[in-house]
Parts: sequence; structure tokens; C-alpha cells
Amino acid sequence: MWQPDRYSKKPIYLQIAEHLQRRIRQGEYPPGSLLPSERKLAALLQVNRSTVIQAYEDLRAQGLVSRAVGSGTRVSQPEPGEAAPAPNWRPYLAGGAMQPNLAAMRRIREALRGERAPIDMASGELSDDLFPHELVRRLLRERSYVGHLGYDDPQGYLPLRESIAAFLRRYHGIDASASSLLVTSGSQQSLFLISQCLLSPGDAVAVEDPSYSHSLSMFRSAGLRVFGLPVGEEGIDPDDVAALHRQHRLRMIFLNPNFQNPTGTVLSDERRDRLLRLTAERGIPIVEDDPFSLTAFDGVPPRPLRALKQAGGQILYVGSLSKIAASGLRIGWLLGPQSVIARLADARQQMDFGMSVLPQWVASELLDASHFDGHLARLRRKLAYKMDSMRAALDTVLPGRISYRVPNGGLNLWVQWHGAGDPDEPRLLERALREGVAYVPGAVLGSRPGCFRLSFAKPPIEQIEEGILRLRRAWTEGRDEERPFPS
Repeated sequence: MWQPDRYSKKPIYLQIAEHLQRRIRQGEYPPGSLLPSERKLAALLQVNRSTVIQAYEDLRAQGLVSRAVGSGTRVSQPEPGEAAPAPNWRPYLAGGAMQPNLAAMRRIREALRGERAPIDMASGELSDDLFPHELVRRLLRERSYVGHLGYDDPQGYLPLRESIAAFLRRYHGIDASASSLLVTSGSQQSLFLISQCLLSPGDAVAVEDPSYSHSLSMFRSAGLRVFGLPVGEEGIDPDDVAALHRQHRLRMIFLNPNFQNPTGTVLSDERRDRLLRLTAERGIPIVEDDPFSLTAFDGVPPRPLRALKQAGGQILYVGSLSKIAASGLRIGWLLGPQSVIARLADARQQMDFGMSVLPQWVASELLDASHFDGHLARLRRKLAYKMDSMRAALDTVLPGRISYRVPNGGLNLWVQWHGAGDPDEPRLLERALREGVAYVPGAVLGSRPGCFRLSFAKPPIEQIEEGILRLRRAWTEGRDEERPFPS
């Protein structure tokens, strides 16, 4: 996925040669291995073949490769007395239990880390101006941490668990206790612990389609069989759950019922009732990921499944501060039966002996602060304004070319192209990154081609219209500009 820096003063052929030299020295190309052909590497790096030929000639001049007509370019054997080559890391990289992230997600993250980072409409997080900076600064000025700095309880800092329990009762009507909570580094770690500790390879699980869960490698790494539940205007259909269970014997269901990522839908009350009855009768646990409820633009958050009387103990409830306060604190939580929490806390201790106590203390103070209500009100107001700004830009720049659902909360818009066939998603994404805007293709989220997710929460307000203009340029690149865009 490496690409040369076209804005650097260093010649591109030399950048390529130095990049390959590093990979040879690090053992990624061991002695005797064949480098990519000139044509293939030129296509991958989007350069002329002559540029690759220059790079290979530079490596040959250094004695690092040998070239022969009809045999390609091979890494040379080291001369006697030279340092021994590094191990061949390729078999190690192809092995291991943890699978790599999807290629598109890796490409997006690589672009966002670059020196000329694109406008970020891909990251599902808050922009810097939405964080409660002043509230945190005030807390740090007025209060001091006086606790110990050793290893803490692997279940989490007790004052924070007590604060989270009070927070859940106050904002969601969820009855929780500190002993039934596990503090995690975010929703993703909660899902990882569940998939690794409560499920086994070959188990069948159901996730929404489209869903953020489709982009996660952790389910593949755990060897799970993943089946999709189509998301409609009212969320998933419990009849689909029943059908999947008859066919595959579902072991668990992963849901994001409130302002679902990426569609923004809310599971209807009628479907909630049917789903809870159905899963209770069949003994299927539900993992409820609920990061967005408190972003409700009208200030009336939908109730989590876990708050409903008929939910019982069948739901593992996952929450986080990332979408409502600060992703950098890395604070999430998992609420469940104490036996489950104890099992996951034990696994957590094997991983890292628990989280750092300092961010947990900050999070506890933040949740207890009297001004947190004010922060949430400002957050909802600003998110609604940013969403309206993105909608206005889409309607102005791409009239008749896209459609989208208008959510009442969350951080994202779920958009569908209209026009001449489904786009080539990898090429469209690459053109968009080249134009300077990042988004998440629908296929990454398990959806059919032609859909994509735009985050209105991450880009600064002044960049939103420019990002949509760049997206249009990526779409129209290579098309006949004189031909009207099909509606």
C-alpha cells in the first residue's frame, strides 16, 4: 500500500529504490526472492514503467539485486563477510491468529496519516471542537488525583464503575451496579473480548447489514461464521433472526439499535418487543452496542434494549465515551451478568493487567461533573448543524445523483449513488483520496455496491462543502463531462 510522495523534491525512482532497499534489509524480500515485474510495480504505484526500471537499476548498481532477461529481478545473495540477512518475515505476516484489517480500511488510515491528509469524512469520531476541552481543563485545575499508581482492579477503577452505573441510571434508565461493569478501552475492545472469550470457532453469529461490524477483522480472527440481518427503515426484522436461527443455530446477535452505524436507523418499538421475545425463547444472547443514543438531535434519546423490562439478563450492553465526549480517553464499558464480567475481566488481566488509572479517574470526574449536561446539549446542537451543512452540500453539489437517509442522531449519513451502474468501489475510493477526501465504501460495511458512509462529525464545518466538491470530482473523473449525469 506504500505510495511515493509526488510532492517531495526527491526523485520518485529514488524513493522507490529506497523503499525496496528497506524491505530487502528487513527480510521482507529474502535473498533469491523475485521482486514484482516492472509492469506490475508500475501499475501498483501509478508511475511509468521507465521509473521502475530506473529504481531497479539503482538497486542493481548497489549489488542488492540481479537482473536477467526472462528471469526478472531477484534479490542477490549476500557477499561473504556481510551481515546475515534478516529472517524472511513473509510467512510470519501471513500467519497468526489475528487477521489484518480490510484493505480499504488500511488504505484510508494510511492516507489520513500522510503529510497531505485528505478531508476526513471516513472516521466515525468527533472533531476536535466537539470535545469537552474546557470542562476537562477546569476539572484538572480544581481537582487532583490522590489515589495509588499501581496496578488497578482488572475490572476497572471502582470510582469510575460507580460513576458509569449512576450515568446509565440517569441517562438511560438502566439498572446497573459497579460489580456488573467492566471498564474497557472502548467498544471495540468489548467486542473483542466477547468474540474471543464467549464464542468458539465455527459459531454462527448475526450482525446487521450494513454494519460497522462487517469491517472488523476480529470476527474472522475468532473463526466465527457471520450472517447478515438486512437493515430496513425500522431496523432489522426479527423474522430474519428466526430464519437464520433455524438454519444456523445462532449463538449470538450483535446489534446497534439506536442511530445504527452506518444507516442512522432506530429499531422500532414493535420490532424490539418481538426481538426480545424471540431471543429469550431461543436462548440467544444479544450484544447491544449503544454509542450514539445520547446524540439524539431532539434531546430525547431512544431507550436501549437493556433498559426495557423484558430484556432480563440476555443482553450484554456496550457503551463508550468516544462518540459523546473524547475518543482519546479510550474509555468504554461492558455491562452484563457478574459471571460474564468476571470471565472477561480475567481475560483482560492476561492482556494488560488493566487500564491506566489516570484516564479512568478523568472519565469518572467528567461523568460526575455538573456541567456534563451542558456539554451534551452543545454536542447535540453542533452535530445537528453539521449534519444539515452536509445535507445542504450534497443537495447543492450532487442534485439528483444521490439519496440518503436523514437520521435523528449519530455521526454519519448513509448515501447511495444513482446513475449508470454500480461504481468500481476500489477505484472510486482511490480517486477520492487522490482528490483529497476520505469516506467509507459501502462494501466495507457489508452492503451492496453503490452505497457509502460519510461522517459529518469529524470534518471541521468549513471543510464539509469542499469535501463534497472533491467527492464529485472523484466520481466524474474519467466520465464524459458533456453527458448529463443520470438521475
